[in-house]
Amino acid sequence: MDLTCFSRDYAEARRKFLESCDQRGLAVESHLHPMRGFDNEHLALDLAYSGPRDAANLLVLSSGCHGVEGFCGSAIQVDRLRDEAWAARCRRDDLAVLYLHALNPYGFSWLRRVNEDNVDLNRNFLDFTQPLADNPDYRAVAPWLLRPNLLNDLRLLGYALRHGKKSLQSAISRGQHSDPHGLFFAGTRPTWSNLTLRRVLREYGRQCRRIAWIDVHTGLGPHGVGERIYKGHQQAAAIVRARRWWGPQVTNSAEGTSVSAKLNGTLDQMVMSECEQAEYNGLTLEYGTLPGRKVLYALRAEQWLQNHPDAAHTTRERIKQRLRGAFYPQQDGWKRAVLGQAREVMDQTLAGLASPLD
Repeated sequence: MDLTCFSRDYAEARRKFLESCDQRGLAVESHLHPMRGFDNEHLALDLAYSGPRDAANLLVLSSGCHGVEGFCGSAIQVDRLRDEAWAARCRRDDLAVLYLHALNPYGFSWLRRVNEDNVDLNRNFLDFTQPLADNPDYRAVAPWLLRPNLLNDLRLLGYALRHGKKSLQSAISRGQHSDPHGLFFAGTRPTWSNLTLRRVLREYGRQCRRIAWIDVHTGLGPHGVGERIYKGHQQAAAIVRARRWWGPQVTNSAEGTSVSAKLNGTLDQMVMSECEQAEYNGLTLEYGTLPGRKVLYALRAEQWLQNHPDAAHTTRERIKQRLRGAFYPQQDGWKRAVLGQAREVMDQTLAGLASPLD
């Protein structure tokens, strides 16, 4: 298994994606971000489209919705693009494939989970003409979250003991609009990535009758295990179809069976609103890295760093490396597990898209 599809930084990941598309003969459409990267490089949401523009079925593979998680998704995209057998299986009159590289390129380059406005992109796909949901539970724990120390760790533990671990996870992670300098901030308006993705979908997604979307994430669950989290309409038939395509192990946050809490403003909500004509089959492929408390601590420390730009250089380096390690383990075994499970999921998705349309 070739692990050279993994990269050291955003610039290398983007270069490998562009080279792989060129070798596959695919034109790349680059939506340039208004800001520059950590090394002053250009940032972009890059896309490549393969197949007929009038195909009934569209398979989407996306990376980097949460920036620092983009290393994993980018590697999977490069791995699939380099595979001639995979490309051959995708050559069908009724199928098109859309690769979306680095939905949040700023966070990818700057080693942040969030974007340039501290917004969690996967909480930002909301109807901002409507009143924004309140999250008083987040405000209750926020003072302890944003000052990571032993005393505040104990306070968070006490909250979990009183209300349950799932309640604490939901309070922290489902999204909040009250503190733009806090964790899991969902924003008060659509982000650049949100608006750009909507334009892409209006161009490439409204002609098809069925969409299957695999969005790659890291940070939750057992080390190296890719949880298959269903995303889409909550009708029973759609959930049954997801488990027929991807196996009985498919989980669902709405049912309480996923390691992820039920979230607001997620990517699937945007896809279903922009492409109402299409049957939607969405899957978050979530790879576990470190124990949850270590991942949360890395996020808390990195947010503290963002709120304290005068922190010492050594402190900054230590916190950034901890965050990177929480979402991008460097063990070869982890990387092989990532690619192996992704290949299986992508093959199952092709099979699902070859089945009769419900």
